Amino acid sequence: EVRLVESGGGTVQAGGSLRLSCAASGLSFAEYDIGWFRRAPGPEGEGIALISSVDGSTHYANSVKGRFTISRDNAKNTVYLQMNSLKPEDTAVYYCNAFSNGMDYWGKGTLVTVSS
Repeated sequence: EVRLVESGGGTVQAGGSLRLSCAASGLSFAEYDIGWFRRAPGPEGEGIALISSVDGSTHYANSVKGRFTISRDNAKNTVYLQMNSLKPEDTAVYYCNAFSNGMDYWGKGTLVTVSS
């Protein structure tokens, strides 16, 4: 069974930092691209960061560029999202997503709340 488990969410004041983790099991982790998505109250979610399985290259949404950093440790089957300079508009449930060759897996999310 494939599992993705996010952790590290919580409540932080604006300007603060959090580091999210996504621990994976049941898949060949190193072969999967990993993305972080978030969904705030409202109809749409947002893809915010992506790290490649091929070369570790990273991509960010403009809304988080320069503040968030995605990284991966294939030995630990874990992806991280370091979030700095948090803003109230970063408040959302954050999900990790592993995808490769048509396979697509999601975690259940972790809530981040940024107070002003």
